[in-house]
Amino acid sequence: MTKRLLIVAFLSLLALPSSLTAQNPLVQSLKGLFDRTRSNVMETARILDADMYRYRPTDEVRSTGEILAHIANTQFNFCSSAAREANPIRENFEETRTLKPQIIDALEESFAYCNLVFSRTNDEMTAIAATRNGQPDTIGGILAFNSAHNWEHYGNLITYMRINGIVPPSSR
Repeated sequence: MTKRLLIVAFLSLLALPSSLTAQNPLVQSLKGLFDRTRSNVMETARILDADMYRYRPTDEVRSTGEILAHIANTQFNFCSSAAREANPIRENFEETRTLKPQIIDALEESFAYCNLVFSRTNDEMTAIAATRNGQPDTIGGILAFNSAHNWEHYGNLITYMRINGIVPPSSR
């Protein structure tokens, strides 16, 4: 009997995390997508050498470092819009952070800020009206758009890496 109770208690503990995440399945889904972009973008930022941060395939496009700094900028913009609060940064990382360690710091700060916004968001809040770059949207729509934007620029980075013989994190 005691053994059976221990097994039931253990299985109940295993089921606990999934039952907690089921409380906000929409936010958890959005957060899962966001986490995948974070993993790929941060791994890209870490594996590239300093020279690769200056790489740009043509003069008309952003350099690798500028793309990464742009991702940090826009995450603060989008996540503050989703939080319906003022953007907490007052600098343009594409202009102020040009070295690899500075850009990695900016990315870490932006992902941490977005994580905070996700932690304060529940499924009911995703339908609340908000504004993204002056356009009407919802909190959920903005969080989804942030991940889509990250994927878009991760795609740019994949091309830059492939041109230079680097296997992207998502293909490793």
